[in-house]
Amino acid sequence: MKKKKAIAYNNLIAMKHSNDMSFEGRWNASFGYPIISGSWLIWGQSNNGKTAFAVQLAKYLTDFGRVAYNSLEERTGPSLQQAFLRDQTKFSTRHLIIYDQVFYDELVERLSKRRSPDIIIIDSFQYMGLNFSQYSKLTSKFKNKLFIFISHADGKMPEGRVAKRVRFDAGLKIWIEGFKAFPAGRYGGGEPFVIWPEGAEKYWEGTAK
Repeated sequence: MKKKKAIAYNNLIAMKHSNDMSFEGRWNASFGYPIISGSWLIWGQSNNGKTAFAVQLAKYLTDFGRVAYNSLEERTGPSLQQAFLRDQTKFSTRHLIIYDQVFYDELVERLSKRRSPDIIIIDSFQYMGLNFSQYSKLTSKFKNKLFIFISHADGKMPEGRVAKRVRFDAGLKIWIEGFKAFPAGRYGGGEPFVIWPEGAEKYWEGTAK
């Protein structure tokens, strides 16, 4: 068996990675310097800002690659349309595509093609119906892509055994509550991210009383 090569400390520190995303401002404060690889998991209760955050995130990520938003629950209906219209973030429209209920086999087929999206947002994990083996195959087969899963919540944990396993594996774990995103992960950051200032202020003032 071939032994792994050693690497000097200074060489490790000086390494540049082609899949780094140089987040700036409040995005950097919350999520650090993530990479286009592996997986993230976003979860929270309904009506707390999950979709609004996913839309903001999808638009911001177009600065770093081609993004596919795989809408399984809302499809391309009016609620998703309104979510995109409400958010006024400027973004590269040519770098964002919406998939209308693309499930596992078709997703693998699409991602195997040249110039397929770099970042895939899947809404939701439960509607996708992935088992952990399929999840592992996706992230292993497409190592140069980032998979972002939006999950329902069971209390303050992702809903379902498989989603809970994905939470442990994910490079970024993002809990949504009261129109704030609370990140924990491998890339730095860590500050809460305000999704909707007015809604967040009202919610958190209410919980403090």
